[in-house]
Amino acid sequence: MRHARRRLVRRVTRLAAVGGLLLGGTMVTRAVASEPPDASAVPRTYAASAGDTGSELVSRLGTSRTAGSWIGADGKPVVAVTDEGAAAEVRRAGARAKLVGHSMDEMKSATSTLRSAPRVAGTAWVMDYRSNEVVVRGDSTVSASDWSRMTDLAADMGGFVRMERTEGTFTTRLNGALPLLSTAGRCSAGFNVTDGRRDFILTAGHCGPNGSVWFADNRGRQQIGQTVQQSFPGGDFSLVQYANGDAGAGADVVSIGEGKGVRITGAADPAVGQKVFRSGSTSGLRDGEVTALNATVNYPEGTVTGLIETNVCAEPGDSGGPMFSEGVALGVTSGGSGDCNAGGTTFFQPVSKALAALDMKLIVAQNGSGQGAAPAPSQGAGAPGDASPGSSAPVAGEAAVTLLSRLADPKNVGPGLLVVAGSLVALVATRFIRAEQDRKAYRRYYSATWG
Repeated sequence: MRHARRRLVRRVTRLAAVGGLLLGGTMVTRAVASEPPDASAVPRTYAASAGDTGSELVSRLGTSRTAGSWIGADGKPVVAVTDEGAAAEVRRAGARAKLVGHSMDEMKSATSTLRSAPRVAGTAWVMDYRSNEVVVRGDSTVSASDWSRMTDLAADMGGFVRMERTEGTFTTRLNGALPLLSTAGRCSAGFNVTDGRRDFILTAGHCGPNGSVWFADNRGRQQIGQTVQQSFPGGDFSLVQYANGDAGAGADVVSIGEGKGVRITGAADPAVGQKVFRSGSTSGLRDGEVTALNATVNYPEGTVTGLIETNVCAEPGDSGGPMFSEGVALGVTSGGSGDCNAGGTTFFQPVSKALAALDMKLIVAQNGSGQGAAPAPSQGAGAPGDASPGSSAPVAGEAAVTLLSRLADPKNVGPGLLVVAGSLVALVATRFIRAEQDRKAYRRYYSATWG
């Protein structure tokens, strides 16, 4: 009877262990096979036309009667106007009007005065459309005497110039989304562009001068290409020509990490208030909002104008990485202050200005006719926060890395691996106990019959 119970216990234990192996294997398989949420599954409801409507109204009414436009929290365009007649026209066009005291002409005059003053590294200024002010910022490197001199200059221009001290320092982000490595430092690839005969990478100008050679690895074995044209300071963009002249498959995709990418369908200028996404080789995919346009930044290396100001964070090595929204290319990372722990301000070189200056075309996703796909249309007026990066696409060469990262992630496969390990221990234990019992039975039998 006792032997029968033992056999039953061993049999049940083995069956439980085998069942555990099957269960654990299924859990691991599902964890590895599961995909993160598809970016394209997010409702693409951001009203891209809102920014266009505001820009068109500003252009039509003129800079003496308007002071910029932005996208409100409800996704509708808002236009700053200086008189009731202009406000009525804005309302008839379906936008909201905000009466302000200073026109775009006045704010431009103030920024021209700031540009003509002696340059102070560590300062930046923007036209804040929403507050109807010119905002001058100084980082921690600006001396008390320089700041006092600039404050006096601002006071002479009127009460619409606001002075702000900011933490950190305004620096270029040298050192995304895939990494570019050279003796000059580390940057991130931006967007792929072409002149119709050869393909190039559009990245930040401060990443390196003409002739800089770029590699995909830190040993200098996988050459990507060479910088053939650069604008910095003044602008902040450059062209890296591919070593073989061809961007290859997936040239319309920018990496956002873990083997994933976003398909680029076109290029445009952003609007203040628009939600945007940035990718870089250091900090990966981040999002935020456009806070100002036509920003001027006095980096230690020189002054850059016409930049996009955002509250998206960035870190060293993210320079040159792409900024986009809804699959539309908007800018490449220039520099800023702060980091992705404390937050901060990041500036971007507008893609449209860089393409025009370089006489290049963006490489975009192709539709069935072989033509570049148009930017994804919006589906009604939604809040800017509803915007998505764009339609997802795999990034060549990163599938193995993605698989390994999932296997190493205890949140994904840890429980399944624990079940598998426990089941293996149970199987080994039952086999050991059975072997030990057989060995003892063998010894008892021969010891009893030996004589």
